[in-house]
Amino acid sequence: MNTEILGIIVMYGLVMLLAIPLGRYIGKIFNYETTWLDKIFDPIDKLFFKVGGINPNIEMTWKQHLGALLSINLIWFILSMLVLTNMSWLPFNPDGNPSMTGDLAFNTTISFITNTNLQHYSGESGLSYLGQLSLMLWQFISAGCGMAICAMVFVAMKEKTTTQLGNFYSFFVRSCTRVLLPLAIIVASILVFNGTPMTFEGKDKITTLEGNEQNVSRGPVAAFVAIKQLGTNGGGFYGPNSSNPMENPNYLTNIVENASIFLIPIAMIFALGFVLKRKKLSWTIYSVMTLGFLILLIPSVISEMNGNPAISHMGIAQHMGSMEGKEVRFGAVASANWATYTTVTSNGSVNAMHDSMTSIGGMMALLGMMINCFYGGVGVGFLNFYIFIILAVFISGLMVGRTPEFLGKKIEAKEMKIAMMIALLHPFLILVGTALASNLYAGNPEALSGWLANPGYHGFSEMLYEFTSSAANNGSGFEGLGDNTPFWNISTGIVMLLARYLPIIGPVAIAGILASKKYVPESNGTLKTDTSTFGLLVFAVIFIVAALSFFPALTLGPIAEYFSAK
Repeated sequence: MNTEILGIIVMYGLVMLLAIPLGRYIGKIFNYETTWLDKIFDPIDKLFFKVGGINPNIEMTWKQHLGALLSINLIWFILSMLVLTNMSWLPFNPDGNPSMTGDLAFNTTISFITNTNLQHYSGESGLSYLGQLSLMLWQFISAGCGMAICAMVFVAMKEKTTTQLGNFYSFFVRSCTRVLLPLAIIVASILVFNGTPMTFEGKDKITTLEGNEQNVSRGPVAAFVAIKQLGTNGGGFYGPNSSNPMENPNYLTNIVENASIFLIPIAMIFALGFVLKRKKLSWTIYSVMTLGFLILLIPSVISEMNGNPAISHMGIAQHMGSMEGKEVRFGAVASANWATYTTVTSNGSVNAMHDSMTSIGGMMALLGMMINCFYGGVGVGFLNFYIFIILAVFISGLMVGRTPEFLGKKIEAKEMKIAMMIALLHPFLILVGTALASNLYAGNPEALSGWLANPGYHGFSEMLYEFTSSAANNGSGFEGLGDNTPFWNISTGIVMLLARYLPIIGPVAIAGILASKKYVPESNGTLKTDTSTFGLLVFAVIFIVAALSFFPALTLGPIAEYFSAK
C-alpha cells in the first residue's frame, strides 16, 4: 500500500480511537455525571461563576440561552475591536506591528467570534502579541459557545416535555475548562517539544545557509495553534498557516494537528448518544457524515495524486502528484487529506495552498463547505445536521402517510418553516455574495484588477470560495484573491455574522419548541430514525439540496476549469 495512503488511514484511526471515549466523557459533562477530573475543575468553575456573578443552577429556556449567547458575543466584539484598532501603542508588541484599519478590524473581529477565522492579514506582521492572545481567547470562547448551545439542544432532545433546558453559562464554562483547555495543553506540549515556538520575545535574527541574515518571527505560537485546531477555528499565527514549519514542523505534528480537527466534532456525535442514551442514533448520524466525508476525500486524493493535467501537457513528469503550492514534507496525499478535513469542518486551517489544488481537489473543498454538515464545526456541525434530520423526518412522514415525529415529538408547520429558511440561508448568502462580486468585477475589471490573480474560470472560483468559506464559518481561502479591501472585509464580515448566528437560532428554536410539546410514546407505527434506511434518506436530502443549490455555480468555476484543462 502507498505509504501516503497508509498515513491518512492511521490519522483517521487515531481520531476514532480517541473520539469515542472523549464523546463518553463529554456526555458525562453535559449530564453532570461524576468524572475523575471534577476535583481539579470544580474549584476553577466556581471561581468563574463567582467572578461573573452567575448562578449555574438556574435553568434557562431556549430563548434565554440565545439571549445569553448573543449578549456575551456582543461584548466580546466590542473588546476585540478596541484591541485590534489600538495594538500599535498597547503592550506586548516587541516587533512594532501597526494597528488594524477599521474595516479590517471589523472583519477580523467577526471572523474570530464566529469561529470562522478568515484572515485578510498575515499574522506575524499584522498583529501584536496582545492581538494574537486576544484572538486566541476568542478561539476558546467561540468553540465553547458552540459546545454549550449544542448541549442545550441535546437536553431538549432528551427531555419528554419541558421548557427548562439547563444553564448556558454552566455548559459554556464546563466545555472550556474540562474539554478545550486540557486538550489544548496536551496538543501545545507536543508542538513545543517538536520545535514550535512558545515565547514572548520578538523576532530572532538568524544566518541562512547562503550566509544571509534573516529575521524570523516568533511568539506564543504553540498555544495558538493548539486551540485553532481543536476548536475548529483554523486561524494561523503566521500567514501561511500550518504550511509554515514554525506552526507545523514535521509529519508527527501534521498528524496531531490533522487529527485535532476531527476529534471534538466526531466526539460530539457520540456524546449525543450518551446524553440521549440512544447510541444507535449517534452511529446512524456518524455513518451518514462519514459516507459524505469519504465521497469528498477519495476524489480529492486521487486527483492530487494524479497531478495537474495542464502541467502534464507541458511534458513535465509528476511522480509525486500535484505538488504546486504543497509542502514536500507532507506531499500531495496528506495535503488533500488535510484540505478535506478542514473544509468538511469549520476549521479552515491549511497545510497547502488550496488555490493551487487541481480543479477536482478545489471543487471537493468547496463542496465540503457548501454542504456544511459532514462533521462540521465544534457543536454547530450537529446543529446544521439537525436541520436536515427535521427535513428528512417531515418528507418521510409525507411519503408513508404518517404524522412526522422525531423522538416522540410531532414536526409541524412552524418547525418546517424554520428548517427551510435555515437550509436555504446558506446557499443564499454564498450565491448572492458571489453574484455581487462578479458583477462588480465584470463592470470594472481594470479598476478591480487587484482582486483576481487568475481571471477566468479560476478567478470565479476564487470569489465563490471566499463567500463559501465565510458562509460556512470556515476561514480558508483561494489566496489568489486580493481580499484586504473595504468591499471584501465588510461583505464577508456581514456574511460571517449572518451565517453564524441565524443557523444557531433556527435549530435552537426548533429544539426548544419540540421540547415543550407533549411527548408521544413510540409505537409500531413510529418512524425509526436510527436505521440505515433513515440515514440514507437524510443523505439523499442533503445531496439534493446541495446539488440543486450549487451545481450551476460549480459549473461556472471548477467544472469549467477541469474541462478547459483537458
